[in-house]
Amino acid sequence: MNSEGMQGTDGAAGERGLPPGGAVPPPRPAHAPGEQPSSAGATFLTWLRTPRPPAAPGVWRFGHRPRAAEEPERTPTRQLLSGALIAFLVGWLVWSLLWNGYLGGWWLLPLYAMIPDSWVSPHSFTSVVVVYLYYGIFAVGIAVAVGRLGRWGEVWRRFGYPAWRSAAPAQAERPPAPEEDPAQWPHLRAAGAVEAAERLGAEARAGLMRDVDHARIARAWQGVKRGRHSLASFAAAVVKDGAAACPHPSGTRDLPARSARHDLVTAQVRIGTAADDARNPYAYRGVGLALGPDLLGTSLLAVGPPGAGKTGHVVWPLTESLCLGALAGRAAVVVVGAAGAGLGSQDTYDVVVRVGRPDSAYDLDLYGGTTDPDEAAAVLAEALVGDLADPHPSGDSRRSTTVLAQLLGPYHAVHGRFPSVPELRRLLDGAPTALGALRTALTEAGHEAMLRELDARERQLAHPGDVGAVLADRIALLDRPAFASFFDTSGAGRPFSLRALDHPVRVRIDLPERGHADASRVLARLVLAQFMTSVAVREDRSLFACLVLDDATGVITPQAVRGLQRLRSANAGAVLTLRTLDDVPRPLRSPLLGSVGCRMALSGLTPWDGQDFAEVWGKEWTETRDVTDRQIIAETPAGKALHAIRRVITGRAPTARAVTVRQVERERWSASDLAHAVPPGHAVLSLTTVRGEHAPPLLVDLRT
Repeated sequence: MNSEGMQGTDGAAGERGLPPGGAVPPPRPAHAPGEQPSSAGATFLTWLRTPRPPAAPGVWRFGHRPRAAEEPERTPTRQLLSGALIAFLVGWLVWSLLWNGYLGGWWLLPLYAMIPDSWVSPHSFTSVVVVYLYYGIFAVGIAVAVGRLGRWGEVWRRFGYPAWRSAAPAQAERPPAPEEDPAQWPHLRAAGAVEAAERLGAEARAGLMRDVDHARIARAWQGVKRGRHSLASFAAAVVKDGAAACPHPSGTRDLPARSARHDLVTAQVRIGTAADDARNPYAYRGVGLALGPDLLGTSLLAVGPPGAGKTGHVVWPLTESLCLGALAGRAAVVVVGAAGAGLGSQDTYDVVVRVGRPDSAYDLDLYGGTTDPDEAAAVLAEALVGDLADPHPSGDSRRSTTVLAQLLGPYHAVHGRFPSVPELRRLLDGAPTALGALRTALTEAGHEAMLRELDARERQLAHPGDVGAVLADRIALLDRPAFASFFDTSGAGRPFSLRALDHPVRVRIDLPERGHADASRVLARLVLAQFMTSVAVREDRSLFACLVLDDATGVITPQAVRGLQRLRSANAGAVLTLRTLDDVPRPLRSPLLGSVGCRMALSGLTPWDGQDFAEVWGKEWTETRDVTDRQIIAETPAGKALHAIRRVITGRAPTARAVTVRQVERERWSASDLAHAVPPGHAVLSLTTVRGEHAPPLLVDLRT
């Protein structure tokens, strides 16, 4: 089956590209069905069969062992062992006193009352058995009593066989039943595709299947269940190609290298471990934390100074996971960052747009692939002057959109395309030659409506405060010699459009290098605006689309904040990083933190940034204990003498301790704690899933 066969917009097999005629017989397996799988196959099967129980948001589900919701009261080891020993000695003392008759014979009265007199004879075998059985029952009763008193059960759990078993390395478990074994593909067998299931099982045992292959074929099977194509075509493709069936359009089956831990069954990538800290809920302490589409669908904002680990510990693992998801046919990812920012090699992506580099194989579509002048004007206005607009709906963004639409519409009506950057700059500047030529072409073609648009634009040119001059200044940032070969609208180049997010594509956009900082911000806003527009109009939203913006400085606008809130309903999300919240206008900081579901504050945060996070994370009720020591005053001579001896021994006056327990409302993480109590390599992370489940702010070690 070819690269387009079973990916399409659904990532599953289609009717095109199927092998004609009958299915090609599979190759001979590497071993007989009864033999043990190869080393690579055994590793894959172990990974596939590892339990992944349901867990709280953000928990790394691979091999997860759920913990109790509340922390049990744990007795200190010294107190536990000493109490167990004292309880044993007490029990031994009681039994010794009873056995030797120091406590009388009352404990034998039940024995004499319940047995016949004929059994009491000391020479009777029955009497010996009954008496010693009674002794044993009484001794067991004493042992149970002192065992409960000395908490022997807890000693056994903490230091006995259960503790040894949990500390011992896990032993190989027996394979599950065939109807429950994911390596046997029971859902394919139940649907009648037995031959396809046998082929996949054989390749898994032979070590020819990867986790990406499994996820990709599982995604294709979902297309079969939705009825997008027939079971026969899917089965034929699998029998023919085995683990290589339903390929990604690029033909790639894995990334060149991986740096993070991924689980493609749950689509999670592990980013760290929840610290064993009292501020973390007990169920999360020491548990691996991971992110996936169910969390990224609410978008993620990570804030931290340079060197805090935003790119290495957060952005790149997520990018790697999304690229694996694209190879599995269930995600589309666009990564935007500076060249050399550590966002992977070119082999990791299908499309690499290197703006400002003459050797770039792809261009960037300035208008996002649309043919609607109004839509193109709205997106371009957001990119050019979105950061200048007032954070209210009455800002200048609407005026800018109108000005651009008054030029793009007439130009497109005449030329069948939108203007290039130099042409648009001349039109915005009001160059008489450019406007005159456009008017003449409209008159000859008879476009009366477009002539009225152009007349309105020419009337506004003479008014003071016309936003056309601002737009011309901003578009001039892209009309530079370094970008002369980019943003072509003639159709001669290879422009990339974000309309391609209907397909499982992996895209990296390298922003211009040093010397073009303002142009880089314009392009970043352009990509963000095009992304939000494109994902909202996708016909197939089964693919999770994600935009990863390594540095969102100067990108957050009122329209961007509103767009982030709408991504969840489009099965899309965004990952944004900032060095500080000062890079966001003050009126937009709280709306930005409220529009994203996942928030991360890395170590080194300033107290002012910490205050914004502390406000959005809110407060919680906590239990506090106030301990006071009150000196005891002796009134009798004996008491005074005893206190004097105690003072000589301990060096302190006798006191009585009073403990007051009360409920108080405190911030989950204060601004001071976020600024000074987060260790290097750590972050505080709160999570929200697309289903509305929440995880409180967690202290996470990003290095484990």
